[in-house]
Amino acid sequence: MGDSRGSSMRDIMADKLTKAVIGLMLLVMLLFVCLEKPEGVRKVFSGLNETEDMTDSIHQIFRNRNNAIINGDLKLIQSLYDTSTKYGTWAHQHELTKVKYLHNWEKKQGVKFTEIIPTVKVRSIKPKGEKYTINLMCSTEYKYIYENEPGVVNSFRIGTYHVLDLLYKDEVWIITREWYKDPFEDSLNLGRIDVDSIHQYISTHAARDFSNIGDRRKNAVAYADKYCGAASEEKYGYKYNKKYRNYNSQGGDCANFASQILHEGGKFRKTHSWNYNNKGATRAWVNADGFKSYMLYSGRASLIAYGNYEKVYKASYKLLPGDFIAYEKKGDITHISVVTGADSKGYALVTCHNTDRNRVPWDLGWSNGKIKFWLIRVHF
Repeated sequence: MGDSRGSSMRDIMADKLTKAVIGLMLLVMLLFVCLEKPEGVRKVFSGLNETEDMTDSIHQIFRNRNNAIINGDLKLIQSLYDTSTKYGTWAHQHELTKVKYLHNWEKKQGVKFTEIIPTVKVRSIKPKGEKYTINLMCSTEYKYIYENEPGVVNSFRIGTYHVLDLLYKDEVWIITREWYKDPFEDSLNLGRIDVDSIHQYISTHAARDFSNIGDRRKNAVAYADKYCGAASEEKYGYKYNKKYRNYNSQGGDCANFASQILHEGGKFRKTHSWNYNNKGATRAWVNADGFKSYMLYSGRASLIAYGNYEKVYKASYKLLPGDFIAYEKKGDITHISVVTGADSKGYALVTCHNTDRNRVPWDLGWSNGKIKFWLIRVHF
């Protein structure tokens, strides 16, 4: 009995020793494989670090660019671009023009931008020779104060979708090419308007009280806030309503979104002429000119004022949340925005798609003297 137990114990110990030796051999083999191919390992980690570095640099580029707008630092803007290339030069010149427009709009409005805060969401980074192509979304919050009301901060959001090429040069990442739908591209020149009298008129106004507007108007605003895409708050996911097709790739989604706001939020019933289903949408639902014409001729809306900025800006104070503005360019209605509020001076704010805007001053980005405005009252 004693010999049998001793033999059993020796067998167990031998089995454990064998497993330990095998485990050790496997470990040595694994280490040998790793040591044989250190370059591949280093490349993986180098790639990860480079991507992280590039992502951090993208965020910094957007922050620097916005700070330069606030401070008028044109040299800082230039440092962000590779101006030795044609596309880099074009991108740089466009940003300079935008800075000039925003400062001109400040003077007209009697305001000062205090902060421009970007929230960048990088969607993809792909190598392209020595460069990288980045696809991203940027939700930017603009804060401003009126000169005679410095203690009250107003804010709005604009969402943009960017494709840009970055090159690592002189130990920094710089932009060699950039494309995005610029919300200010239709009015990079304010034209000759009487800035002083407009400034004076706006400054005399006070905040407006919309607490007594009906629930249908309030619900329309709530829908607009939630589904204005890249201009919405992060809690909404920067998304459109997935129930509806996105028509941005087919000419624009502004009328589609305005129709959604009035139907889903404002509870306007669909009609034969103004309709959307899983097969598509009618012209009155999805086309800017068709939407404006349908609302006016159906009796669901009426005209408050029509004309260029100087002709209609005083009438704009009649606009209520749930009303809308149609923007006319060269005789064609090219855009629709829905009124969603007013700032501390009672100046109407609008929300829209293409580009995504949330509670933005109604003429910002549309101040070109050749653009005409249809201010339209919706009958809820």
